[in-house]
Amino acid sequence: MTPPHLTDLPIRALTVDDLRHCADLSEDRGWPREDHKWGLLLAAGNGYGIDAPDGQGLAAACVVTSYGHTHTGPELAAIGMVLVAERYARQGLGRRLMTYVCDDALKGIPLTLHATPYGRPLYEELGFDTTGRAEMLRGTFRTEPSDQAPEPASVAVRPATGEDIPRIVRLDTEVFGSDRTHMITRLPAFADRLLVAEDGRGELVGYAAIWPNMETHVIGPLIAHDTAGARALITALAAVTDRPLRTDIDVRHEELLAWLKERGLDSVAFNTVMTRDIPGLPGDWTRRWAPLTVAAG
Repeated sequence: MTPPHLTDLPIRALTVDDLRHCADLSEDRGWPREDHKWGLLLAAGNGYGIDAPDGQGLAAACVVTSYGHTHTGPELAAIGMVLVAERYARQGLGRRLMTYVCDDALKGIPLTLHATPYGRPLYEELGFDTTGRAEMLRGTFRTEPSDQAPEPASVAVRPATGEDIPRIVRLDTEVFGSDRTHMITRLPAFADRLLVAEDGRGELVGYAAIWPNMETHVIGPLIAHDTAGARALITALAAVTDRPLRTDIDVRHEELLAWLKERGLDSVAFNTVMTRDIPGLPGDWTRRWAPLTVAAG
C-alpha cells in the first residue's frame, strides 16, 4: 500500500499528553525545549499537530490561544509555536498546517502572530499584514543606583495576592482589548513571581510576571501606565532571580528599550507582529509593554 503524501497526512488536536513530543519538536529545530511554556499553551489553548509518518513523534505542530467571546466565536486568536521537524522541512507541511488552522479551524476569526523572518513570507501569502514589531532582549540585568531611588510620584510595587486577580483581569482586559481570564488566572501557578503596581491612591495601574524558561527568566506579561511604572516592575522582578532575563518589547517603547540595554540586556532578534482580518491589535499599546509570550500574542 502506497503511504500518503506528507501534505495528505491528517491534522489532529493536541493535548497536554503531547507535551513531550512538542518539546522534542522544538529541540529538533534548534529551539530550547521550553516544556514549561508548552504546558501552559496546551492547557490554555488548542494545539494542532501532524504525526510523523515514521512514528517518531510529531512532524509539525502549532498552538492557538483564543481570547474573548462573541456569538460567532472568539474575538481574537493568536497562533504560535509553528514548527516542522527538520527531516520534513520544505515539503509543504508548514503551509498545510497553517492553511488548515487559518481557513478551516479559525475561519472568520481575527488572527495574530509574531513572525520570524523565515516564516513571514508564508504568513503574507496566507493574508497576514505587518502591524508592528517586537524586539527580543536577553542578558543579566544590572541594577543602577537610580533604580533604588524612585521618584516620589512613582508607583508602589508589591507581590500580588489572590484578591488582586480580579483587579488584574479587569486591567488586563482593558489594556489587551480582549478577555484573557483563562491565561491570567494561570499566572500564579505558572510564574515564579507575580507583581502589581499601584498609584498613590491604591489604584491598580500595572502588573508583571516572571517565569522560568530553561536557563533564563522571562518577563511577561508587562502592563504599566508609563515608562516609570514599567521600569519599577522590571527592577523588582530582576531582584528575585540570578538567571539572565529575557523579554520581548514593543519597538515603539524606545525609552524602555534604551534603559534595558543600558542595564545589560542585549538585542537578540526582532519579530514581526502580524494580523489577519483585523487592522491591528485591539487595546491600548501604550500600556502594553511585553506579552506573556510571543506564542500567545
